[in-house]
Amino acid sequence: MSANFDAKKAVVEEIKGKISASKSVVIAHYERLTVAEVTALRNKFREASCEYKVYKNTLVRKAFDELGVTAFDGDLNGATAFIFCPDETSGCSIIAKAVKETPVLADKVVPKSAYVSGAYVDAEGVKKLAAIPSREVLVAKMLGCLQAPIANLAFVLKAIADQKS
Repeated sequence: MSANFDAKKAVVEEIKGKISASKSVVIAHYERLTVAEVTALRNKFREASCEYKVYKNTLVRKAFDELGVTAFDGDLNGATAFIFCPDETSGCSIIAKAVKETPVLADKVVPKSAYVSGAYVDAEGVKKLAAIPSREVLVAKMLGCLQAPIANLAFVLKAIADQKS
């Protein structure tokens, strides 16, 4: 076997490992990005513990096929970036926020689909995932809802105690 074949096989194994280790993989079309724009995107993904990579579509298709997933065959064409994320929503929301903050990116970075917890998600689903707040925000909201009745009770009891004295 040739060295090139072995190198490609190693890359496919690397991709399979990243897909398996990630809770979500966002597949996005990118076009005409400047070096500064790509660097800024990579930094935003890095801050969220996500990894932005560009691989050959055929190698990613091979990795998905070896994992038994064939739903992405239609999305793996053209200039494609892959974002490997440790949670379900961060990759989608970072792309949405970057496009909102920098309108020039609206045509340059377009999410095609995602692989979330072992399931295929189309472009509309990616937009819906981007609208979901992060885990930390959801936990904070839940704790606020749990704490509000107790805080209100304490406020009322204090007001009653202040009136009697």
